[in-house]
Amino acid sequence: MVETWSFGPVSEADFEPLLALRIDVMREHLERVFRYEPSRARRIFREHFDQPGLRLILVAGERAGCVAFRVGIDEVKIDSFYLAGRYQNRGLGAEILQVLLAEADALSQPVRLEVLRGSPAGRFYERYGFVKLSEDDVEARFERPLR
Repeated sequence: MVETWSFGPVSEADFEPLLALRIDVMREHLERVFRYEPSRARRIFREHFDQPGLRLILVAGERAGCVAFRVGIDEVKIDSFYLAGRYQNRGLGAEILQVLLAEADALSQPVRLEVLRGSPAGRFYERYGFVKLSEDDVEARFERPLR
């Protein structure tokens, strides 16, 4: 059953807990492609954290994760979509993604994102209409075309 959730604004106080969440969620996958390094993880997340569009994901008022919805001129980019392990595989990520896709549809923009190559996230996004555009040794780029 999907919990009651909402988006909230991020503040600087959320940086360290969300960085720890990102590392917890991503470490195994980053190690698989030889890309895990704590200082690199911090630097990249700091860059994403400081850009407009990052949203806190709250479940029953508690921090459960985050996602970025970045509106550009001709596309929406989704990145930094992390949910704490206790909220994974329960339908919450799917529900959040569907809300974000509806927002993108209302803007009449395609949605683009990147996932680590070989990550189960690729299959998750394909179930929601994303198609793989390209792939390199580390990342695969996906797009959900305009509806």
